[in-house]
Amino acid sequence: MPPTLSSLVHHSALKLTVRAGEDRLDVPVRWAHVSELADPVPYMEGGELLLITALKLDAADPEVMRRYVKRLVGAGVVGLGFAVGVNYEDIPEALVAAAEAEGLPLLEVPRRTPFLAISKAVSAAIAADQYRAVTAGFAAQRELTRQALAEGPEGLLSALAGQVDGWAALYDASGAVVATAPEWAGRRAARLTADVERLRERAAPASSVVGGPDGEDRVELHSLGTGRRPRAALAVGTAAALGTAERYAVHSAIALLTLTTERSRSLYAAEQRIGAAVLRMLLAGEPDHARAVAGDLYGALLDAPFRVIVAEAESTVRGAVDGAADGDPLGALAEAVESAAARAGEAVLVVPEGERLVVLAADGGAAVGACGEYTAVLEAARAGEQGEAAEPVVGVSAPAGPIAAGVAYKQAEQALSVARRRGRLWVEHEQLAAGSVVPLLADDAVKAFADGLLRPLYEHDATGRGDLVASLRAWLSRHGQWDAAAADLGVHRHTLRYRMRRVEEILGRSLDDPDVRMELWLALKATASE
Repeated sequence: MPPTLSSLVHHSALKLTVRAGEDRLDVPVRWAHVSELADPVPYMEGGELLLITALKLDAADPEVMRRYVKRLVGAGVVGLGFAVGVNYEDIPEALVAAAEAEGLPLLEVPRRTPFLAISKAVSAAIAADQYRAVTAGFAAQRELTRQALAEGPEGLLSALAGQVDGWAALYDASGAVVATAPEWAGRRAARLTADVERLRERAAPASSVVGGPDGEDRVELHSLGTGRRPRAALAVGTAAALGTAERYAVHSAIALLTLTTERSRSLYAAEQRIGAAVLRMLLAGEPDHARAVAGDLYGALLDAPFRVIVAEAESTVRGAVDGAADGDPLGALAEAVESAAARAGEAVLVVPEGERLVVLAADGGAAVGACGEYTAVLEAARAGEQGEAAEPVVGVSAPAGPIAAGVAYKQAEQALSVARRRGRLWVEHEQLAAGSVVPLLADDAVKAFADGLLRPLYEHDATGRGDLVASLRAWLSRHGQWDAAAADLGVHRHTLRYRMRRVEEILGRSLDDPDVRMELWLALKATASE
């Protein structure tokens, strides 16, 4: 504790006597300052014990003393020490009355007690308090380090909460609560998610102070990590502002958690290299080797159906959200997927592959759901927003196992291609299989092929020498049944046979070839959609 007026009054060597403000002696004293100025306020910072002999003051004038004391109180002076036996044999009643009226503690300093002795006593008490704080800080640092090594972040948070007589919470890179101490603080920490997200938008290191939920406490938020984007955040809630010892404890916790975060990044890089090797083996058709390399890290993922997700970044003239706005949409997507998997206790394999991101995630798990939710938020943010933004375009395979990983990867690529063509951010392979191929014919390249293939027939019909295009469409729609197709056209079957021979002659292709019939039918569908 810093020195107080009470501790100075009880100092046996100073012999101070309280003349006013007895009920305010527990106020901390920041310094003892001597000034004989009639107005020392411009030189006060607040928290001082002012020592005077009234050399330049008319201490017997009630109005002068009232104004003098009022200004001292307004400047934050916590006490006034008056030396008797120098200019006044006793403290004038005008000063005592003014001090009592303003509630300013007034101490009588005997002639045999020099002001220097009071200053030394205050200085020694402040130094002792700082020494105790530093010693307590080192002890806290040792305890926090011991707990971090023995029990990890959870143990560190528990020790920190005890040190500050409050609570502590750790948030991951997505802003979700990872751990709290004590356990009852979990709900309180969850309400600060929005404040943590705002903190994450600032470059690390960053901190902020917010009022606790429902005015319950004072909360300090600190970002963790040394990179441009914070990797995590720490919240510390207390009933009052932190003291020096508590501040040491918080700074020690920040340093230890930052070291843990950076170490985790190194481990994460190593895991990514293992994940990339597992992916290469799966795509090369070597599931047994992939399982051996995956071990406990990814083995559980390969024991159940998984989905392959392939994502690429696409720049569009529209708004974005979260990490997509800072030019790293794939990094933000990976962060969302990994955070969801970590909270659910799932294994997930995330591999950056050039300008792509490849993810293997459990079918129906939290990671796949988080990926879908992330792109859904981006889709919703498109409407009515402007500005250049980079967004992830995602293709998702059907559920697969290790043996079919190569097929699943191709499915995800196909879904990604369709997503790009349709201007979508998320397409699943099942959506393609359950839908129709006709919408795919809207592609410009398909239309160009159809126009080139059918142009000779359209040119023939334009001369008025027959209706070959309509006849071809009717014949193909009736699967080559002459009578039915002729009835649809209202012509004799021999006329239809003649027209089909003309089609073969003009195109130079045989209608007996099923590939030719398929191409012509798709070409007719493509041109019909124009």
